[in-house]
Amino acid sequence: MTLQTIADRVGVSRMTVSNAFSKPDQLSAALRARILAAADELGYVGPDPAARALAKGTTGAVGIVLTSSLRFAFTDLVATGFLGAIAEQLGPTGLALTLLTSSDSGDIIPARDVAIDGALIYSCDPTSAAVDFLARRKLPLVYVDQDPDPGISSVNVDDRGGARAAARHLLDLGHRKVALLLSGLHGPHGLVDLEQVVIDGHASKERLRGWLDALTPAGIEPLVARQNGTGLEQAKYGARLLLDRADRPTAILCFSDAVAHGVLEVAAELGLRVPEELSVVGFDDNPIAVQVRPTLTTVRQDVEAKGRAAAAALTAAITQVRTGGDSTPQHVVLPTELVIRGSTAPPS
Repeated sequence: MTLQTIADRVGVSRMTVSNAFSKPDQLSAALRARILAAADELGYVGPDPAARALAKGTTGAVGIVLTSSLRFAFTDLVATGFLGAIAEQLGPTGLALTLLTSSDSGDIIPARDVAIDGALIYSCDPTSAAVDFLARRKLPLVYVDQDPDPGISSVNVDDRGGARAAARHLLDLGHRKVALLLSGLHGPHGLVDLEQVVIDGHASKERLRGWLDALTPAGIEPLVARQNGTGLEQAKYGARLLLDRADRPTAILCFSDAVAHGVLEVAAELGLRVPEELSVVGFDDNPIAVQVRPTLTTVRQDVEAKGRAAAAALTAAITQVRTGGDSTPQHVVLPTELVIRGSTAPPS
């Protein structure tokens, strides 16, 4: 079944049938309706997408590069909120969203092989080859939660300012024995000295800087633990390192609310009352922050605004490439806000 088959049935040219699918504004409503009705009767669903993409030089899809596991997109509540906002923003454009893992397995390298018109690099391991492959393909890119690059549009949140506010909140409450629970892919992991900390992500780096902006002038050298990932069991491993000890801290600043959830569970297992004996602060204002007990003091970032900004920046970059217009990169930094709930109080 081809365009010509439909053209012969209706008595019009092949180009007219093609316009009925790809350029409907070129036809009268009545003629287009006749063509589509004939196509439906003959079981023709439209031009082959691969052939259309080849002819137009576009795929109609954009990629988003995540961590090495795509499961993260469906299990992390912050990621799902971010992706939902992107999908909603892209809906009117007709662009589809393709999830790409940042890992490669032998001959399978999604960032190199999947046909897309542009990509969002989201909280991705900066050492990943995926970023390099996409850059070499000269695709329009937007960095999200990555170190900004002068030549590439980026969307970040004020991680440093939010972390600074969280640390100051604990100082204002009177805490002086403060710990940090970090997360990262590359070692070392476990209890670490600040000089040993390897920062492998923009958010991790900025949040650590923000905490130290407040703690260092106060003369506080925090106890630091670092874990491989943000899953609940990984968070509980890090929390035990900080809490199952005689000189445990009175407060813990966590990389994320998911990590803070692990701290709350370990505190309960050890019989520590929160916030009477331990204050806990998260980051993100993940929906879990109001589901746990006590509710979690945290730093709110607007993940939906971040998703909308990222999608808008990418569609603008793609349009600029197609039209040959000005390609001045956009750099957006969204505000954060400290939200005080039930997990923090003065030290006993």
